[in-house]
Amino acid sequence: MSMFSLLFAAASAAAPAAQPDPATIAAIEATCFDYVDGQLEGDPQRVARALHPDLAKRAVIGDTPYERLGLRRMSKEELVELTKQGVLKTPKEQWNRSCRVLDVAGNAAAVRVETPWFVDYFHMGRFDGKWIIVNALWHSKPR
Repeated sequence: MSMFSLLFAAASAAAPAAQPDPATIAAIEATCFDYVDGQLEGDPQRVARALHPDLAKRAVIGDTPYERLGLRRMSKEELVELTKQGVLKTPKEQWNRSCRVLDVAGNAAAVRVETPWFVDYFHMGRFDGKWIIVNALWHSKPR
């Protein structure tokens, strides 16, 4: 291998990943806000359209008498039902939420979402041009 080839290979390996285009970021954020705002409004349809049918939503609970490395597991159906019940329904003037796209690679994205009640880390996928939440690991904030 020539010195030029070696330097080119090293520079390529160290180069930062290309930033996603603004339209991709906006589409990912729109899905995040559909999910969060749907919960805050108590709109189950809005929540449902942001979620993959086989969603895996989990929270770390640690060791329990029944499980080592325990997780609280929730399905899409459970989230939609909790939204119907208005569990997180909040007056709009109290909304304080953010969505930050951490990484995008092709049809996959990692996102951090925060509200006064929780922090979610989403894995999102793009299906037929639409971004949806496939996996979520969440942390409930103390109240």
